[in-house]
Amino acid sequence: MAIVGFTKLEALFRKAASLDIDKSDAKAITDIVEKKLVDFLLAGERNANLNGRDVIREGDLPLTKGMQETIIAFKKLEEAIDVEDILNYLTTIPPLKYPLDAELEAKLPELTGAILVVMARIMKEIDEEKRRVTPELIEKTGRIMDLTL
Repeated sequence: MAIVGFTKLEALFRKAASLDIDKSDAKAITDIVEKKLVDFLLAGERNANLNGRDVIREGDLPLTKGMQETIIAFKKLEEAIDVEDILNYLTTIPPLKYPLDAELEAKLPELTGAILVVMARIMKEIDEEKRRVTPELIEKTGRIMDLTL
């Protein structure tokens, strides 16, 4: 099961960056978003460990000012992502060393939504004129996200 379904993904990309996605591209997009979410959680796990704690809190995540602003932008889009879908996805990956704090767990939809918004906006920046997302654009955006997030 994907972290977010096609209908929600399509709505987010339209609202966040006026982009149209094809159902055949949804898996490639969600794969990147899932990977970035795990990257944030792994960094949070490392920071929790460095701080002598055995639970990952929101403050352990490496959320830059830009990412924090994107979380706010995601909330303004008034699109909801189901926390249960995210938690179900997390059961399919190797477990983290530490559990997530309940407050962080509740904020996973906002973080996931913000990652999606970042992805859509990067795509728009790469080619402002393009409205339709292509596999090449997804791949390039994924490489940029790996370099920056």
